[in-house]
Amino acid sequence: MNTGILIIAHAPLASALRECVLHVYPETASGVLALDVLPNEPTETTRLAALALLDQLAAPYTLVLTDVFGATPCNVAQKVVDGLHAKLVAGVNLPMLLRTVNYRHESLDVLVARALSGGAQCIMQVAVTAPQNQNRKPHDKNHHDHQQ
Repeated sequence: MNTGILIIAHAPLASALRECVLHVYPETASGVLALDVLPNEPTETTRLAALALLDQLAAPYTLVLTDVFGATPCNVAQKVVDGLHAKLVAGVNLPMLLRTVNYRHESLDVLVARALSGGAQCIMQVAVTAPQNQNRKPHDKNHHDHQQ
């Protein structure tokens, strides 16, 4: 059975992440929902909207992903998952979300572990240019390009 995924984040991040997921996995539209938390929106309004989306998911288990620990989306998520068959992970990014969508059939605890590893493993510094793409120095007349 698939776990439902609810993204709660500052607007427009939640919807943007969902759209990225649907670009890769369009068949998951009903199992991945998003709640954009608008500036100055009352917390109670956000809480009620989150509860409505959890009902709409109608999944036996739910993974809730938020953007920033301690911010309104995460605080609301903590309140709505309390007492449910749900887990909450803060710090959502696209690699984390893609990994969770891909493995929604696994247990909720395994899914949380995959979310955490997927989010962290995909954060890396990338070189600005590959060596074979760097400009040659004018004095290097005998340079030959080779695959590295």
